[in-house]
Parts: sequence; structure tokens; C-alpha cells
Amino acid sequence: MSLLHQLALSCIPGIGSVLARNLLSYCGDAEEVFKAKTRHLAHVQGVGPKTLEFLKEHTALKRAEQEIKFIEKFKIKALFLTDDAYPKRLKNCADAPIIVYFKGSTDLNAGKVVSIVGTRNATDYGKEICRTLIEDLKVHKPLIISGLAYGIDGAAHKEALKNEIPNVAVLAHGLDRIYPAQHRGMAEKILDCGGLITEFMSGTIPDRENFPKRNRIIAGLSDLTIVVEANIKGGALITAELANSYNRDVFAYPGRVNDEFSQGCNFLIKTNRANLMTKVADLEYLMGWTRDQVLTLKPQLSLPINLTDDERIIADILYANGSLGIDDLASLSGFQQSRLVMIILGMEMQGSIISLPGKVYKMT
Repeated sequence: MSLLHQLALSCIPGIGSVLARNLLSYCGDAEEVFKAKTRHLAHVQGVGPKTLEFLKEHTALKRAEQEIKFIEKFKIKALFLTDDAYPKRLKNCADAPIIVYFKGSTDLNAGKVVSIVGTRNATDYGKEICRTLIEDLKVHKPLIISGLAYGIDGAAHKEALKNEIPNVAVLAHGLDRIYPAQHRGMAEKILDCGGLITEFMSGTIPDRENFPKRNRIIAGLSDLTIVVEANIKGGALITAELANSYNRDVFAYPGRVNDEFSQGCNFLIKTNRANLMTKVADLEYLMGWTRDQVLTLKPQLSLPINLTDDERIIADILYANGSLGIDDLASLSGFQQSRLVMIILGMEMQGSIISLPGKVYKMT
């Protein structure tokens, strides 16, 4: 695979996650996208005259050459969508970026990954929740994800560092800077036990429109998203909505009805967009996380005879592994999540599969 062409494809104006996937599916890999003839590329859904023009220019390739020098100098990993090292949870999201830049050493595919988000105007109540939440989560050895912003994000990273829990900050700009600048020291400490990740090349500044894009990575990297404090409008609610769209669990801490920075959490709970959470035990129950032992399931000896070919693939995987979450099922089966959800639904309706808390499945 050509890293040069992978980087170049990611920086062509007008080519987002979906169109990039269409091009890769049609051509096979990024290098072939640039080699393909214009008349062939014109058949790809979403490709217009402007896109064809950009693909035939050399501007993107020159920019990619500059980025390669940058990532080599600062020992940054460029993870392309088709790479084995690309975060598996994020890969299953339809709008996942085709490339992410990661600086750090932690495992982005850790067994349990939790994102924590909230308002930039955190109150003492919200900061105390972060403290007890992360202290109580420590027993599960999770990877903590947040956005390095002021408020709840900063509190989550701070408490994770204090408890020596690996944590990753998702940035809305390139890895050549830190925003806000006051969190530079925190970012350096995060690198020692976690990492920094972004979809943006060096030189990208933290423009307003980058933050919603950043939020989809926060949601996509995680098994679940916890909203600690949030206004009725803001990035935390966007992240929660994205997590729901990815079929991930969302939790929210309730607050007093008149508190401005609890309105968002209360709204999520009231509209069934989030599970009500008052302590980690609530999360443990709904996600099926146990503190004392890992449930071992005995494999069945024979498959039900009325399974379709697709259902038989899922059954074989579950018999071999016991119980699995939907992300692991998607990764092992190769099915897109939209298709996988329909297969699982059919198996549930005929009683050959059951759903456990936390969107985990096992054969009956």
C-alpha cells in the first residue's frame, strides 16, 4: 500500500469518508484511484467534474509528501482505513475518516473503551462526578476517550492520569499544536500513558467546523459514551447523538431541573437517548460488566438447521467465541453493521440468538 497516495486521497477537497470508500471499493486501493482513467472514475457514485479535476492535479500528492516528512520526524502513526491497526470500533462507522493520525503507544482496540464528554463550563458537581466515576471505573481497566477541551473533558483526562488509566485525547486540529494551549502540559502527560489522535493533517487549525467531526471519532472509538454535564446545545449532545447512530450505548448523569448545565443530560434521559446513570454499578449492570469474574459460556455442539448462510456465519463465530459485542461480530464476519443488525434481528426473532446487556450476543 502506498502511504503517499493514502494521505493524498484524504486531503482532496470534496472527498469525504463516504466518497473515499466508494473510490476505494471501485479501484481497490488509494494508489489505483490516482492511476485510474477519468472515464472510469466518472462511474463512481458521488464523483463529479471537480473531484476528477482535483484527482488529476499534483497538489494533493505534494501535500502528502510534506505530511510524510512531518509524521516521520515526530514518530506519528498514520492509520489508513484498510490497515489492520486502524481502530476496529471506528472502522465500523459508516462515516469514519479514511485516515487517522495517532501519537502514543496505547492500544486503541482495548477490551473496554469509554468516552466521557460534557460541558466546557463544568461545575463542582460535574468535576466530582468525574472523580468518582473514573475511580470506580479503574477496576475494569478501560481506555478513556475525551476531547481535551476545558471543563468535563479536561476533568476526565486529569482524573484518568491521576488513576494511571490509559486515556486518549481526540483533537480537532493537526498534531503540530495543542488547543487549548493551557492543556499542553496535560497533553504531554497523556502521551506517557495513552495518546493523541486526529483525522487532521499538520497545519490544520481548530476551526469551529472541526469539532463536530472530532466528536464522531470520540463516539466511534468507544463502546459507550457517558455525558456528565451538558447544556441543551453543544458538542456533548452531538457526541451522544452520534453514539446512538453507531448503535453504541449512551449514559447520562441527571441534574437539578433548573441547572443550565444539566439540561442536556436530563433531555437525553427524558427522550430515551441515554440510560440514567448515578453510579458505575448502573453501567456495569446494563453493559454486563462484572468485577469478580468473566462469564464463560459453553459452546453448543450443533447448529440450528434453519439458519441462512449469513446467519450460519454469525452462529459459527459465536460458538467459537462464546459471546461477542456487535463491533467484534462486524469485524470477524466482515458484514457492515447495517446488514449485521438485520441478521441478528432475524436470529433473535427465531430464538437462536439472545441479546445480553451492552449489545453483546450469544447463541441460545
